[in-house]
Amino acid sequence: MSKRIVFTGGGSAGHVTVNTALIPHFEKEGWEITYIGSEDGIEKEMITEQFPHIPYESISSGKLRRYFSWKNFSDPFRVMKGVVDALTVIRKTKPDIIFSKGGFVSVPVVMAAKLAKVPVAIHESDVTPGLANKLAVPFATRIFTTFPETVHSLPADKSLCAGAIIREELFSGDESEGKRLTGYYEEKPVLMIMGGSLGARKVNEAVRGNLTELLSRFQIIHICGKGNIDEAYTQKGYRQYEFIKGELPHYLAMTDYVISRAGSNSIFEFLALKKPMLLIPLSREASRGDQILNANSFVKNGYALKLEEEELNEETFLKKVKELQENKETMIHNMDKGQKAYTIQDMYEELSSMSR
Repeated sequence: MSKRIVFTGGGSAGHVTVNTALIPHFEKEGWEITYIGSEDGIEKEMITEQFPHIPYESISSGKLRRYFSWKNFSDPFRVMKGVVDALTVIRKTKPDIIFSKGGFVSVPVVMAAKLAKVPVAIHESDVTPGLANKLAVPFATRIFTTFPETVHSLPADKSLCAGAIIREELFSGDESEGKRLTGYYEEKPVLMIMGGSLGARKVNEAVRGNLTELLSRFQIIHICGKGNIDEAYTQKGYRQYEFIKGELPHYLAMTDYVISRAGSNSIFEFLALKKPMLLIPLSREASRGDQILNANSFVKNGYALKLEEEELNEETFLKKVKELQENKETMIHNMDKGQKAYTIQDMYEELSSMSR
């Protein structure tokens, strides 16, 4: 009889991409897979699009807020309903293990798993656990972290630094295919700029304000976010994209430098591919500060440079880009000798050994 696993996690792409990296391996090994997510979260779109054959079960979930809102009084009841919903799915599917990537929707699933006596593995991407994972920790059997420093703030008897779980397809990129797609055949290095799924207005402005100088040094792939392409900029060597999906490995294969936000999944992918990076983390006003801590960790290990959003302007941006070029070899050397992350196979074996 085949084994069964339930994946959960949602609310942002970062809470889903690790699951989408693991799912194909479990499928290949013959496991029966179910995904539990919210009715209208990004996880439903991502999972049903990539894995339309996998059962997707929607449950109720409340948002966990660190600020005052009247919904804070009603959402605990939504979470309680979510526990009942999740328990119904778990009893129906009878999983041998549950893997949670975090996000609000995962909390009732982890709680229900404890009631059903199903082993639960949590994966935490950031330096400090998000609120959802903090709430889920007491119900977890094992907690995997991406950053080694995260383990110190978690129960020592069930926490383990596994590093990032990297999508295997990223290593299959073809540089010549990337050149064909972009038409970039000059000797100048390629600079990829990524502002996140919504783009980053200040980053986009800093790039375009320095475009003449940047194009004297680089060929540029600018992933500027939905609705942020500016048709006024048509210079040779500068290509704009709202986003890049399946062809991303080819673009990364030809890339020499990356400028990016500091979401954990993305920056560990760049680390695995040995791409020197300039990180511009989301400010504390726009987030809980996790990207700043992620960037600080990479700077400390010599993998990246950092530019705070509050300090970002055309002048500081160009200065940091020049510094990035100057430090390329040192960064690649540091990446080569850095801590090696778990492979997909390593994580598969860990989770298999936990299953009941």
